[in-house]
Amino acid sequence: MGHGGNVIDELMTDHREVEELFGRIEALPSGDKVRKVYADQATMELVRHSVAEEEYLYPAVREHLVNGNAMADREIEDHSKAEQLMKDLESCEAGDAEFDRLIGTLMSEVRSHIADEEQHLFPQLRAACTAEALDDLGDKVRRAKKLAPTRPHPSAPDTPPANKLLAPGVGVVDRMRDVLSGRGKHD
Repeated sequence: MGHGGNVIDELMTDHREVEELFGRIEALPSGDKVRKVYADQATMELVRHSVAEEEYLYPAVREHLVNGNAMADREIEDHSKAEQLMKDLESCEAGDAEFDRLIGTLMSEVRSHIADEEQHLFPQLRAACTAEALDDLGDKVRRAKKLAPTRPHPSAPDTPPANKLLAPGVGVVDRMRDVLSGRGKHD
């Protein structure tokens, strides 16, 4: 979190980090408890990433890209599906049969979303925006990720201005819960 660079570089670094966590999950045998730790870490990263995209990237997509409203709506729909999967995954332990199904579906959905963003949305955004605008968006996304929730909240608003108002408060509560529970930490 907080890598530097323009918004596209920042988000692509996030994508690589999530893919690394997915690879760690896939490298462990079904039922291994560490899979749950990595799944929690991936969820924490994905939620922060999604909140930042919804607060800043997608409004820029709507403003600067031809057919931007439809593109942003599709991306937010992808986020909603992934967020529900992460919420369902929260209540599963690594040894549960449902865990394997949910994490597999989540990885597939997220990988598809990442490919779509990197192959279509990011090149269009790079062509439509100035380097300065992309750098400014990168700064905003980094700030948003620092305050964003770390747990899925499928019923929370996902468009401005409500998401910008609620995310920091929910983020504080989530981070407190994470510290107290040890969520996402190895024993």
